[in-house]
Amino acid sequence: MANAGQSTATVSNVVDAKTRKKSDSILFAWFAGSLASCGAVTFTNPFEVVKTRLQLQGELARATPNMVKPYHNVAQAFWVIGRNEGIRGLQKGLGPGYMYQIMLNGTRLGFYEPVKNILYSVFTGHSSDGQKQVIPLNVAAGGLCGMAGAALGSPFFLVKTRMQSASDFAAVGFQHRYKSSLDGLRRIWSEGGVRGLYRGMDAAMMRAGAGSSVQLATYDHFKSFFSTRLAHRGLDGNSMATHFLASMVTGFFVCLVMNPFDVVSTRMYNQKAGANGHGGALYKNPLQCFYKTVTTEGLFSLYKGFLAHYLRLGPHTILMFVFMEQIKALGKRHF
Repeated sequence: MANAGQSTATVSNVVDAKTRKKSDSILFAWFAGSLASCGAVTFTNPFEVVKTRLQLQGELARATPNMVKPYHNVAQAFWVIGRNEGIRGLQKGLGPGYMYQIMLNGTRLGFYEPVKNILYSVFTGHSSDGQKQVIPLNVAAGGLCGMAGAALGSPFFLVKTRMQSASDFAAVGFQHRYKSSLDGLRRIWSEGGVRGLYRGMDAAMMRAGAGSSVQLATYDHFKSFFSTRLAHRGLDGNSMATHFLASMVTGFFVCLVMNPFDVVSTRMYNQKAGANGHGGALYKNPLQCFYKTVTTEGLFSLYKGFLAHYLRLGPHTILMFVFMEQIKALGKRHF
């Protein structure tokens, strides 16, 4: 009878494992990350347009007192684009932006916990659940997932950047003039095939790896920090206030680390194709882009568009994590 009882318990455990809530699955985490990031980018895309143009302005040109700059700062650039190009100008690249968010954030947010658990199991012998967080392992998990997502979404980021830089009123950088996302993908394919679609992917992986390693690990840390330190005020790991505070602080640190890679990524993507159709006309690789940008425009050129970047990334981080936590909570309640 004892054996029968143990057998029944074993079967019950197996059934429980097989019928684990859908809200805990990788697929649901991927769905939550994708939906949350698409919701966030709907509100923050205008700042992405402003950031892109500020980063391309004065590309490889030494600053002089007489240099003409159509965009002087974030507020003025926002006003100029909105007044001359309307809401459609401020929302340029939103279509491929959605696809990029699904590829990038669906992947990195969906696979972050599983990858983190694997790393914890390998290096500590236990999963990450219920034990003290190991920051280097969190950083590594975030970086790996970010690079994987950037690689998958690279063609969409390429089209998005080129569409956002295009302007009939105040053009900066090379102008590609795509009629739509599909037109952009079709023209890139016809000009360079697969290599054309994935031009600049190495820079994007560096950008996303740097940003994700900081973002996901920092968010984990500050979510735990605020829920512990402010528990006496009724905050816990599941409260919206905790998610908001953790996201707000995380956005600043991500922007600080990510902006130099973001400038390089924007320029690698937007440059004209080389004479033979392979590579870029200005930069052969991200390292050369770093070097040419710094030696021509100075070290601080790597922080062009920083405020616009934070005004995009800060709210995007806040909205994305708040949306994702609420979607996950709904999933646990209903699935």
